[in-house]
Amino acid sequence: MEWIQSSAFAYPLLEAAHIVGIGLLFGSLVVFELRVWGRGAGIEPNALARLALPVTLAGFGLAAASGLVMFASQAEELIRNRAFVVKMLLLLVAGSNAIWFHQRGGLAAADRLGKLQTAASLGLWVGVIICGRWIAYR
Repeated sequence: MEWIQSSAFAYPLLEAAHIVGIGLLFGSLVVFELRVWGRGAGIEPNALARLALPVTLAGFGLAAASGLVMFASQAEELIRNRAFVVKMLLLLVAGSNAIWFHQRGGLAAADRLGKLQTAASLGLWVGVIICGRWIAYR
């Protein structure tokens, strides 16, 4: 991945793509989870899910792809960075929570546990974002 380090534009463009991916992912999750919590009652939940889930997945894909390339350019340094390690753990927990939510039935299981899972989801993703920013300062 020497091309990333030798280019004046590669890393900043990767960071920008990463931020756009995070914005798509987090923004669509907030809207979806507000609906799970009962906001926007006039919006049919399954229609919103059909719109939001592909945006969430596209955002995750963009963030993951750009993140993997950035990681490959400085893997040894990042593995030693506590904020990076915590970010990866939070990503694992957030992903597991999302899989569990959808295995339980997603919107069909928007019960007390589902609402708790969506609240945890937002908290985990905020933690991921904080750790991502903290990486530069550790």
